[in-house]
Amino acid sequence: MSASALLELNGISKRYPAVLANDSIALQVMPGQIHAILGENGAGKSTLMKIIYGAVQPDQGEIRFQGKPVHIRNPQQARALGISMVFQHFSLFDTLSVAQNVWLGLDKSLSLAEVSRRILDKAAAYGLDLDPERPVHTLSVGEMQRVEIIRALLCEPRLLILDEPTSVLTPQAVDKLFTVLRQLVSEGCSILYISHKLHEIRALCTHCTVLRAGKVTGTCDPREQTNASLSQMMIGSEPPALEHRDSKRGAVVLEVDQLSLARLDPFGTHLSELNMQVHQGEIVGIAGVSGNGQRELLYALSGEDTRSPAQSIRLGGQAVGSQGPTERRAMGLHFVPDERLGRGAVPSLSLAHNLLLTRTEAVGSTGWIDMGALATQAKDIIAKYQVKAGGPQAAAQSLSGGNLQKFIVGREIDAAPTLLIVSQPTWGVDVGAAAQIRAALVALRDAGCAVLVISEELDELFELCDRMHVMAQGRLSPSLSREQATVAKIGSWMSGLWSASEETVN
Repeated sequence: MSASALLELNGISKRYPAVLANDSIALQVMPGQIHAILGENGAGKSTLMKIIYGAVQPDQGEIRFQGKPVHIRNPQQARALGISMVFQHFSLFDTLSVAQNVWLGLDKSLSLAEVSRRILDKAAAYGLDLDPERPVHTLSVGEMQRVEIIRALLCEPRLLILDEPTSVLTPQAVDKLFTVLRQLVSEGCSILYISHKLHEIRALCTHCTVLRAGKVTGTCDPREQTNASLSQMMIGSEPPALEHRDSKRGAVVLEVDQLSLARLDPFGTHLSELNMQVHQGEIVGIAGVSGNGQRELLYALSGEDTRSPAQSIRLGGQAVGSQGPTERRAMGLHFVPDERLGRGAVPSLSLAHNLLLTRTEAVGSTGWIDMGALATQAKDIIAKYQVKAGGPQAAAQSLSGGNLQKFIVGREIDAAPTLLIVSQPTWGVDVGAAAQIRAALVALRDAGCAVLVISEELDELFELCDRMHVMAQGRLSPSLSREQATVAKIGSWMSGLWSASEETVN
C-alpha cells in the first residue's frame, strides 16, 4: 500500500448469519481520485461503504485514513475525520424539515437559520433545488436524494462516498452533479462511487474495483473499458439484449379522464385535467423531473388517495376513482412503489410475511394463514427472480436494494395482474437484474397485461415503452409512440413545452 493513499483497507471481512458480505477486501483510494466500486446486487458494496463510514463494524481487518490506522466506531467519528456518505436508502426523519435533518449531522454551534442559508447556497451552486423549510414526508424520492447529497457536501468532506447517487436524478441533474464532483476532486477531495450505470462510471471515474460475492475480483481504468467488458467483469457475462416485439394492443384497461386533484400538502403538486389510456398488451411510460405530480398521480391510481371523482379513473370500464387499494387489487390492479422499504415492504418482516401486503393465496376462508404455503410461495419467487436472500424467512431489510426490488417486482408480476403500475422499476439494480426485470415486464405485456411505467430513466423508457407521456407541473403531455419520441422532444416537454396542436391519439 502507498503511504500517500488517502484511504487504505487491508483484510476487511464482515459476516452475517446468512452470508459472508465482505471477504478479506483490500482497497486503496488516492487523493483526488474518483474510484468506482462495481458489482452486482449483493456483492458486498454497500456493506463495505458502511464499514468505511462507521455505520457497520468489520469482523476483522484494518482501516488507514491519511496514513494512520483508525477505528471508525460511528458516522459521527467518520464525519469528524472528513468522511461523508450518501446512502442508497435514505436516512431522513420524515417528521422533520429538510433543514432540521441536515442540522443533525452538522456542528451544533450553527443555528438552524444558518444551516438553512447554507442549504440554499449549496443548492443554488449545484443546481439542486431545495426548500429548507419543507417537511421530508412531503418530498418525492428524487427530492430526498437531493437532501442527502446537500447534507454530505455541507460537511466539506475529504472522502465522499456516494451509493447510487443518480438513481432518481434527471439527466440534466446528473450532468450538474458530475460538474460538482469534478470540482470537488480538483480541490483534493476523493470520491468512492457506487453505481450500476456503467456509462456513468466510464464517464466519471478514473479507477474501478470490482467485487463479486464479497471478494475483490479485479481492478481497471473504466475509461479504457466498454459497457460490455465492465458487465463481463461484474457478472461474468453481458446481459441479453431486450427482445421488444411490436405490441398487440387490445381493449382499454385503464382510463384517466379529466382527472384534477388539489394537492394534499402545501408542498405537493396540483393535478390538472389529466387524460390517459393504457390498453391490454402495451407498456405506457411516464417521464418527467421528480416532483412534478408523479407521486400524486401514483397515489390516485393505486387507491391510496380516494378523493378522485369516481368516473375520472376507470379500470376495465368500471369507475374506481373513489375506491381504495383493496378493491382495485381485486379487479387486477397491482402496484410497485418507488420506495422499497416502508411502502413496498415492511423492513422488519420476513419476505414470506411481506407477501401478505398484496397477496392472499395463503390465507384461508376463515382467515388463518397457511404458513407452509406462504413460505413455498416466497421460495418460488426467490428462485424465479434469482433473489439473493437467506430464504423466505429473511427480513426484507437484510437484502440489498436490488435484490429487494427483484422480490417486490416478482411478487406483483407473479399475481398475474390485468394492470401493473411500476414506479422506478430498476432503481439501484445492477445491469443483469435490470435486464431481468425489464424482460419480465415485456413478457407480462406480451401476455396481454396493461403496464404503466413511471421512471426518471429516459433510456429505460425508450427501451421498454410502446408509448410515452411526460409529466410537468401537474399536467400530462399528449402521448408519443416510441418512434415519435426523441430525447430532445421529451426533454423540452419536461419543462411543460407542449401545445394542444401536438395532441395525438391515445
